[in-house]
Amino acid sequence: MAGTGKGQKLFLGLVFLILYAPIFFLIFYSFNSGGTMTSFESFTWEHYAAVFEDTRLIMIVFNTVIVALLSSLLATTIGVLGALAIVYMKNRKLRSTLLSLNNVLIVSPDVIIGASFLILFTALGVKLGFTSVLVSHVAFSVPIVVLMVLPKLLEMSNSLIDAARDLGASGKDVLTRVIIPYIKPGIFAGFFLALTYSLDDFAVTFFVTGNGFSTLSVEIYSMARAGITLTINALSGLLFIVTVGLVLGYYALNRRSKTLFTGVKR
Repeated sequence: MAGTGKGQKLFLGLVFLILYAPIFFLIFYSFNSGGTMTSFESFTWEHYAAVFEDTRLIMIVFNTVIVALLSSLLATTIGVLGALAIVYMKNRKLRSTLLSLNNVLIVSPDVIIGASFLILFTALGVKLGFTSVLVSHVAFSVPIVVLMVLPKLLEMSNSLIDAARDLGASGKDVLTRVIIPYIKPGIFAGFFLALTYSLDDFAVTFFVTGNGFSTLSVEIYSMARAGITLTINALSGLLFIVTVGLVLGYYALNRRSKTLFTGVKR
């Protein structure tokens, strides 16, 4: 048993090494003054300084953050309402159909989703830019939020709702004071996942972005096509740090909400 546990740890360590080694290699050379990734000459911050000195790049970062925040907020709102509608739907056949459609969107390739939105926006005469990117990001984020919220709703006992109603709570009170607080960890999980997916998305955004508007992932791809520079390394490193920060923020908020909920139960 001890040997099996050690083997599992070694395998897990190897998997993480394969996943993270390229990222750390990229970040390591972002501090190289030599300008190449073949040999490390000396430590420098110049590539990070170049990122912050590029006003166009800063504007693209601003665009990316705004799209991510807006799409996550909208997707979380729609996803929570959708999850509530699915759980409390009386027609089981319709409920199963909606769940299946939601899961299909989760497993659909990003290329298919991006191409579909491009065809839709072209047919409707919608100009590609901020609006098209925002709508697309909301669309592929909603199913993620639904999947995060559904387990919490299904886990919640109906006796909580019945008790609230027996005490004279209205439908609005039940929703805002019983259901929403209980599923808050799922809402946070959905929001942060949607935010991360939006920040990192390339395939869908590549199809629906237009001239004059770009996001960080598309810009990094465009810069890489022109030739790899260590500014790309610095930019990618910053994006990785932001993503890690979001994940840690989610775990911190989730732990805090669980602690508060445990305290209330006691």
